[in-house]
Parts: sequence; C-alpha cells; structure tokens
Amino acid sequence: MTEIVLITGSGIGIGRATALAFGKSGAHVVVTDVLEDAGHAVVAEIVAAGGSAEFHRLDVRSTEGADAVVAAVEAKHGRIDTIIANAGIAHRVPLPELTDEKWDYTFDIDLKGIYRVVRPALAGMKARKSGSVVALSSIMGIAYGWDEHVHYSAAKAGVVGLVRGLAVELAREGIRVNGVAPGYIRTAQLLSKEHSLGPDADKAGEFIPMGRIGEPEDIADVILFLASNGARYMTGQVVVVDGGLLVGRY
Repeated sequence: MTEIVLITGSGIGIGRATALAFGKSGAHVVVTDVLEDAGHAVVAEIVAAGGSAEFHRLDVRSTEGADAVVAAVEAKHGRIDTIIANAGIAHRVPLPELTDEKWDYTFDIDLKGIYRVVRPALAGMKARKSGSVVALSSIMGIAYGWDEHVHYSAAKAGVVGLVRGLAVELAREGIRVNGVAPGYIRTAQLLSKEHSLGPDADKAGEFIPMGRIGEPEDIADVILFLASNGARYMTGQVVVVDGGLLVGRY
C-alpha cells in the first residue's frame, strides 16, 4: 500500500528536499505551501522522476484551510499516513520592534501551524491505529538563544514541548510523534542577509566540527527515517542534526 505523506512548506528548502526524498522512496507526496508556483514545480519534479505527487495550497495560519486540505486528501486517498510539519519562518526583529503582532505571526506559523495540520488528521490515524508525525524545531529552540530572533527561538522551543505532549497522548493510539532540530542549513532563510547569516553563510562551517553547513537533503534523510518503520520504537524525540555544532562549541 502506497504511503500517503503530507508535507507543509514543501515548495522550497528543507520541505522541498523532504518531498523529493519521499517521492523517491515510493510514497505519494502531498506538497503544500503558500508558494504555488514552487509547489507545483516540486510536484512536477517528483512526477518526472517517476514518483507520485499532488499540490494543495495551504497557509498553516488558517484552521479552515488545514481542515479542508486534510479532508480533501483523506477523501481522495482514504487516509494520511504521515505528516511532516515543516512550514516556518524566521524574521529578524530587534526587541524594541517586537510587537505583539510580530510575535503572534511567528507563533501562528511555527508552532500553532503544526497543531492545525495534525489535529484534523488524528481521527483517521486513531481509527487505523497508525500514523507518524515529524515536526521541525531548530537548534535555536533546543540550546541556543538567538539575538533579534527571540520570538523564533521561543516558538521552536514550543515545538519541542508540542512533540513531547502529542507523543505521550497518542502513543497508545499507534501514532508516533518526533521532531528534528536542524542546525545551519543552506536554505533561502539562512542565505537571507536581512533575517539570518546571509550570502557568507558558508563561513559558519569554520566553527562546525564537520566543517560545513548542512544541505536540505541532510535533514530530509533524517525525517525520512523518523517517519519510517525503522524508527518504530521512537516517539517524543527531537533529533538534532547540526554537523556537531552543539557538542563542539565549548
């Protein structure tokens, strides 16, 4: 039976790499994003490589939108086996400029956006006693404070708590919930001079033990594992994938 995998924010970056990895593995990939052209391009790439995929526009800030996409996928395919909650943003905002609105915007996407997508899929997963969720946190939510990104660090720390809480409540229902905390990964976000390291991001490799920043595929392969039967006895874990950055800083 073909695995049905729904991935949020899968038009670019880690989400795109994850969609391609699942497509290559033989899963049917439901690509979702607010970036419609990018999302359709990922679907076309998966199909061109011999895989199976479809696109649904989804803004994870919308409860109605998340409910509708999950309902549409379940109506078409009968189930959703795996959810990869990847959609997120990281905007640099100094504390004096960090309004309630800017704080809430980040939390609405990076934390509540995960729950919005998982919630409507739970009834089906519970009925089948089977399901897997992988949510994206960050090293900034695990061990780092990030100046001018306190709202992002706080939201990503919240993802860790969300993973643990969901995992415990859903374990006896046959549903596993895990997370991934990437380090510095070569994405549009990281390469943004306005919001992150900028074009000189590769210099971060000088203080990463493995000698380089990560690639989206480095994260995608770990997500693929966590969603697989190979991780069948893992739940409630947030795996750090950072080239040894956290353990190497002393």
